[in-house]
Amino acid sequence: MRYLPHTEEDVAAMLERIGVSSVEDLFAGIPESCRSLRSMDLPRPLSEWDLIARMESMAASISGGASHSVFLGAGSYSHYIPALIPQLLGRSEFTTAYTPYQPEVSQGTLQAIFEYQTLTARLLGMDVANASMYDGASALAEALLMAIRLGKGRRKVALSSAIHPHYRQVVATYFSPTEFEVIELPYDPETGVTDLSTLADIGDLAAIALQSPNFFGCIEDLQRAADLAHGEKALLVACFSEPLAFGLIKNPGIQGADIVCGEGQSLGIPQSFGGPGLGMFACRMAHVRNLPGRVVGQTKDMDGKRGFVLTLSTREQHIRREKATSNICSNQGLCATASAMYMACLGATGFRKLAALNRDKAAYLKKRLETAGFTPLFKSPVFNEFCLKAPEGFSKIRKKLMEKGMVAGLGLGEFYPELEGTFLFCATETASAASMDRLADAIREEI
Repeated sequence: MRYLPHTEEDVAAMLERIGVSSVEDLFAGIPESCRSLRSMDLPRPLSEWDLIARMESMAASISGGASHSVFLGAGSYSHYIPALIPQLLGRSEFTTAYTPYQPEVSQGTLQAIFEYQTLTARLLGMDVANASMYDGASALAEALLMAIRLGKGRRKVALSSAIHPHYRQVVATYFSPTEFEVIELPYDPETGVTDLSTLADIGDLAAIALQSPNFFGCIEDLQRAADLAHGEKALLVACFSEPLAFGLIKNPGIQGADIVCGEGQSLGIPQSFGGPGLGMFACRMAHVRNLPGRVVGQTKDMDGKRGFVLTLSTREQHIRREKATSNICSNQGLCATASAMYMACLGATGFRKLAALNRDKAAYLKKRLETAGFTPLFKSPVFNEFCLKAPEGFSKIRKKLMEKGMVAGLGLGEFYPELEGTFLFCATETASAASMDRLADAIREEI
């Protein structure tokens, strides 16, 4: 395979055509102080088989996959993916990096997106969903910017500190060049859910954003948050990183959320060491004109036949730049299609059964770890993640467990210094009882 498509003759012809003598001349407009003039320190090129061997060696150095029992969630979850999904997704009609929208040539793609939107809206309890976004973190940032637009002059958004720390970092990046203010709401140290007691004192709020289940695994009271937000004439933005939870707990739409967004990796998409993800995004119909991204709709042609079209696309390519609602210029078409296949494959009954299995597995692991010396950190109900305070010396034990092929929880001290010595655990349907017993027994032996 050629990695560079152009020959030296091709490059020379193009340079001659635009009237410059070298590739270097193309960068002459950039001041030298802004340019790196030294050669890049890169290793020599590898053959294909050497490159594969190199990648396999790097992968083997990571504690994960089939070689380890991983009890981590924290925004990326190990779920079983039914065999039919990679089989269907591998069809050439779907496997494309580009998302074709031309209705006359891409009815299959448009219908796949329409089905994804329909299933997403039903799962989240909302009126309309877009054609997806990059990932959960960027979807949250876009949701808050959407709330600012709808706020008509309001300049603040309140963000729960129990939202995934990486999501909050992305929001901070999005908002840093703007004049809008992001205020973090504290979490209650006893319950692990967001403390909303200071909300009425803030004022000028366009939106309140909560994650449920939150980063600690605790289930937030979104209904109360929606009532408080609406009392302040603000919107409730409900965020999530584990959509499977909505197979058991009330979805955000039922609880009064105005915008719902989050990560859809759990729905048939491999973890892949961090990506790609799927940004799910839905809202009330009253707000659809401010929805970022694109919406595919269903219609009929002149002969009355069913068809699908790109109905709404408030992007800079299609409307005036100052009216665009997002800088997102492509959706995660293949990931969205995978998640639609996953949801359709499970159906409502299968979704609920799988969610219940996740809850039960997590409850089993929590009970086993408590017998090994851990104590619960928060009182709130959880889904498939939970926080525990570790017994003395567990950090050293955790390193030994890693050598034995067990990844025992995520230390919270890195993200919340006041929670040093506490760990976030996760158990999905892929965690066997034997692996959970092995973990608890190994910890007890080491203590």
